[in-house]
Amino acid sequence: MLIGGLQKVSLIDFPGKIASVVFTQACNFRCPFCHNATLVDRRQFGPTLSEDEIFGYLSTRKEQIEGVVISGGEPTLQSDLKQFMCKVKDLGFRTKLDTNGTKPDVVAELINLNLADFIAMDIKHDFARYDLACGVQARIEDIIRSIDLLKTCGVDYEFRTTIVPGIHSRNDVVSIAKNIGGAKKFVIQEFVPDHAMDNNLRHRVKESLFDSAHRIELENLRSECLRYVADFDIRYAY
Repeated sequence: MLIGGLQKVSLIDFPGKIASVVFTQACNFRCPFCHNATLVDRRQFGPTLSEDEIFGYLSTRKEQIEGVVISGGEPTLQSDLKQFMCKVKDLGFRTKLDTNGTKPDVVAELINLNLADFIAMDIKHDFARYDLACGVQARIEDIIRSIDLLKTCGVDYEFRTTIVPGIHSRNDVVSIAKNIGGAKKFVIQEFVPDHAMDNNLRHRVKESLFDSAHRIELENLRSECLRYVADFDIRYAY
């Protein structure tokens, strides 16, 4: 695989697990709020890490690390993702996949082979305005297939949306909850502008749903979303 980075220890990326995070290069979206531009834009790719380096590290941390997160970029674009995850599982680690849901056939194969223990799928926006958030023309039918797959596959999962001022509104959050109706878990997370792909977003200062002044509104939003999903969580950046 094209591996652009390794976070050796994370306490937040794999729910309930101490994990390492492997970051793959390349993505088929161009989300303006993406904070991993060096993994998305080929012109900004840095040097890659070899799989030998990754597995060399993991093999010495079996007592400390419980899981491995494969993130990106978009991991499902990697032609040898399945083989990589097989090796991770063979070492005895639990696996988590982060994906944008554009390759439902790849995700289905990983599930059928029992290679993914947890899947986090990013839902970029309400279906009617998906392109605004992902920066390209998205195949919504593939997104819907991935959503339906996760809701019925038996693997632990969550859907998550990064809420960006000027791109997402309170009503959009409720619309997204409707789009994934019946889901086990929906998470909204706070946008961090520091390294946004769109330079304009790095300097934009607008009201955010996550401001302290909006906490009551957020709790009301939770109540609305729980009409459509079983669990709703709010992740603050700090």
